[in-house]
Amino acid sequence: MVFSTPVFLFYFLVLTLLVYYLVPRKLRNVVILISSLIFYYWGEQTYVVIMFLSTAIDFTHGLLVEHFKGKGQLKYAKMAVASSMFFNLLLLLFFKYWDFLASSFQALGLTFMPVLGVHLPIGISFYTFQTMSYTIDVYRGDTRAQRNIINFGTFVTLFPQLIAGPIIKYKDLGDQIDQRDTSIDKFGSGVQMFMIGLGKKILIANNVGMLWDSYKAMAASDLTVAGAWLGVLAFTFQIYFDFSGYSDMAVGLGRMLGFEFLPNFDHPYISRSITEFWRRWHISLSTWFREYLYIPLGGNRCSKGRWVFNLFVVWAATGIWHGASWNYVIWGLYFFVLLLVEKLWLGRLLSQLPKAVQHVYTLFFVLVSWAIFALEDFGQLGAYLKVMFGMGGVPLADGTFGYYLTSYLPILCAAAVASTNLGRVLYGKLSPRTSQAVCAALVILGLVICTGYLVDGTYNPFLYFRF
Repeated sequence: MVFSTPVFLFYFLVLTLLVYYLVPRKLRNVVILISSLIFYYWGEQTYVVIMFLSTAIDFTHGLLVEHFKGKGQLKYAKMAVASSMFFNLLLLLFFKYWDFLASSFQALGLTFMPVLGVHLPIGISFYTFQTMSYTIDVYRGDTRAQRNIINFGTFVTLFPQLIAGPIIKYKDLGDQIDQRDTSIDKFGSGVQMFMIGLGKKILIANNVGMLWDSYKAMAASDLTVAGAWLGVLAFTFQIYFDFSGYSDMAVGLGRMLGFEFLPNFDHPYISRSITEFWRRWHISLSTWFREYLYIPLGGNRCSKGRWVFNLFVVWAATGIWHGASWNYVIWGLYFFVLLLVEKLWLGRLLSQLPKAVQHVYTLFFVLVSWAIFALEDFGQLGAYLKVMFGMGGVPLADGTFGYYLTSYLPILCAAAVASTNLGRVLYGKLSPRTSQAVCAALVILGLVICTGYLVDGTYNPFLYFRF
């Protein structure tokens, strides 16, 4: 089940909210837990067992860590943390990376790992990271172990962010799991945020996604330089509005239930450097790797050689986290190189250039990165990049490019404007009464239009479900 479906919007969500607000407060986590398991079972069925397993493992290990720390037995506390990480990484390794590793070894002539055809459980990259960070934080003393398994299960399975994030750390949500406030204003704010996300997904991501699919399906011989860049531009908007739209919907749903999640995106395409881009893109993932990998490795408080190694490990891990394919590793290491160059010398030079030049520089390298990210087949990727840079005698443009540009120009312009903070600036200039009226009108209009698209259309993918 995904958020952008009539089944979720008009049946699951309505029923869940109705029951949630009718039961006593002490039973609300039970309602969320049951609803979340139904939500996950709808799409994964028997793989819901993994949710029970992950919940039981980390709930038990959190108690063990706190028990041993309380007795001053740090050795055993560390062993409990290591055990928790082992089980979580084992789940991730088997379900997400077994077939990838087996295929890679077999390509080298090594057949000791059979390809099993393992199905990737939706959201496993997100909830395993969340539960891993829980036991680490208990050991660090950043949070207390949860002693109510219903409450802990609510954290693990929380349906607003279960299958595509944002990645939420228990230390940021634990107090809200135990007790949270609800209000009409907070609920209304949640509805507004949800509709912003739904609009991003349905009205922008889905429409530009069809343009990218058209170019992705073309043979290299049918591409032109301008067409290849237009296709990547479409994917650039699709992945942003798809993922940030889902994150906005998650934040909105959380508010409807009384939670407050940290934002996951902050207008990344207005960045003036790659460093800034990664402070604004997928914030919860960047924060997770910084807190639980980069800093424990030594961060930048070490020799330059060690720092470069730490950066390399983090970005290799960032790449492979996104998918079991070598193009994601290349994508991660591509950003490693760019960030390393910026931090060593380019950053100072870049800051002295006009802002427009900084924007163009950043967007150029971001667009190239999305070509690497989007094309898993190395042959297709190599051919596409060659066309983008005019290699092989390809034409600059043709009639197909002109047709697609004319047809999609309005939605591309809308996506470009929506990628900036212009809407927030204009909204901030309205009076409170006017802003409330505008919000109410936009929510109703947005729901009507999005529902029309959902009922009439069949193209409705969520890109980050496979990660």
